[in-house]
Amino acid sequence: MKSAIKIIGLVGILGLFIWTLFFLYQKNQEEPVVYETMSPEYRTIIKKSVATGSVVPRNEIFIKPQISGIIQEIFVKPGDIVKNGDLIARVKVIPNMSALNNAENRANRAKISLNNAQMDYDRNKSLVDQGVISQAEFQQFEIARKQANEELNAAEDALAIVRDGVSNKVGNSSNTLIKSTVSGMVLDVPVEEGFNVIEANNFNDGTTIASIADMDNLIFQGRIDESEVEKLQLGMELIMNIGAIEKDEFKAILEYISPKGVTEEGAIKFEIEAAVAADSNHFIRAGYSANADVVLDRKDNVLSIDESLVTFEDNKTFVEVETSAQKFEKREIQTGISDGINIEVISGISEEDKLKKPLK
Repeated sequence: MKSAIKIIGLVGILGLFIWTLFFLYQKNQEEPVVYETMSPEYRTIIKKSVATGSVVPRNEIFIKPQISGIIQEIFVKPGDIVKNGDLIARVKVIPNMSALNNAENRANRAKISLNNAQMDYDRNKSLVDQGVISQAEFQQFEIARKQANEELNAAEDALAIVRDGVSNKVGNSSNTLIKSTVSGMVLDVPVEEGFNVIEANNFNDGTTIASIADMDNLIFQGRIDESEVEKLQLGMELIMNIGAIEKDEFKAILEYISPKGVTEEGAIKFEIEAAVAADSNHFIRAGYSANADVVLDRKDNVLSIDESLVTFEDNKTFVEVETSAQKFEKREIQTGISDGINIEVISGISEEDKLKKPLK
């Protein structure tokens, strides 16, 4: 029994010894770690902040009727180019029955007054011709006839305006003809023929018949985080990317920064506006979503490295420089601006140095 235990112990010790030898052999067979290197390069570094928003016309004008009624005819559609004074639509007036009745009564009374003044005029005209009355006495009947005629004309004009929306005196200048007040592109026509429209007044904004804007005068409207707003200055350049127009960049100049922030998704943001530079190669539609990179700082053709090569210790910046094959030394460098990917190197290394890349 004791012999068996000794044999098992010896076998176990021998097995452990053999496993140790195999482990050490395998470890010696592992290939040494080879670090890749990267050299500094001269490049342009742009430090920027991103604002999200959209592109809109600087001035979008909403055309509203000057009289209430029903759209009888529409002469434009979205995308049409119009000039100031071009016809947009025609409105047919639906008269107020009370106002129509009062206007008709006024016109009828004016006709009666004119007929009565005409009879007085005719009767006294024969008398003045016979010398029975003087010209001075007859003058009052002549004036009365003229006044009655003017009152009838005014009453009939008032009736025409209430009934048709058209004054007999103005003709083509009728309020029923809706005309453009600016030159530009028709962006939207939110009504159709047969729609009821309301004129603008103290109690109602009125019905929009069409919206028109100059599409060569666009602005970017966006919002930027409060942590970046103090770095902005009017006149800064923005590099704008429009989602619908891939691979192309557009320039804009910052011209407005809101003095008051708003809460958006739990963060305080400030509205900004920038004038979009004209681009004849693209048609930028109103309402396109866009991101604008606000250029906070820029340096052209400066020595720089990938920011992943840098380590920070005790407020100092270091890189590992290759001194011989796969031998590296830690070296302190002085850095400048960074765009989050590349960082400027002011001193400490040169373009010829090879820097150790971190293992992935």
